[in-house]
Amino acid sequence: MTRGVGATALSLLGLLGLWIVAAALTADPTVLPQPWALIAPFGKALASGELLYHLGHTLLRVAWAFVLAMSVGCVLGVVMGRSEWVNQWLDPWLVVFLNLPALVLIVLCYLWIGLTEAAAIAAVTLNKIPNVTTVIREGARALSPDLDAMAAVYRMPFIDRLRHVVLPQLAPYMAAAARSGIAVIWKIVLVVEFLGRSSGVGFKIHLYFQLFDVAMVLVYAFSFIAVMLAVEWLALQPWERRVRRWRAA
Repeated sequence: MTRGVGATALSLLGLLGLWIVAAALTADPTVLPQPWALIAPFGKALASGELLYHLGHTLLRVAWAFVLAMSVGCVLGVVMGRSEWVNQWLDPWLVVFLNLPALVLIVLCYLWIGLTEAAAIAAVTLNKIPNVTTVIREGARALSPDLDAMAAVYRMPFIDRLRHVVLPQLAPYMAAAARSGIAVIWKIVLVVEFLGRSSGVGFKIHLYFQLFDVAMVLVYAFSFIAVMLAVEWLALQPWERRVRRWRAA
């Protein structure tokens, strides 16, 4: 564990060093400022409350889209993985949505629903559901028939079978879908905010892009990346290790 933390720290320091060298070679803070040049604008944005306000709006959209995409995707994945008839009917839909560009769905949701919060969350959710469904479907197909037979012999109620037989086997697939999901969702949320919201990190990046303010673009981008890395390292990765532990037992 300590070795892993050390390797991560060294890797991030290497990235920081690369940034410093690139900024020195550029020698133009309007193109790429040095890392320490972001401290003052970061402190100003934090003290004014703007950074936390817009960061909070983005995180709320990420949370809503994540919960909805995981819920719908898990249900669809289990049903398609367990029923060949349902899979035959829904698989073409899945292929279409998997290959539909995220930008197209975002624009269509804004055109059909309007520039509203519901449209923003719907666009992100629809973009992620097919990926979650695909991962969970493969997990449902890999469920042990022996454990299914055991549950049938003991006449386990549906809830007990779901809790003690199905979900433990699906947990690694759900963890994989969650990790990839959170990584994709927050990127799409920024695009949604960039195109049609008046709050959020994506909105602020769009604003500072128009002003050619690279420093503030980096402040908002790295602030949100730091939060999502914390979610990844402190929540998702430990949970994934925990749900995989029973397979190694």
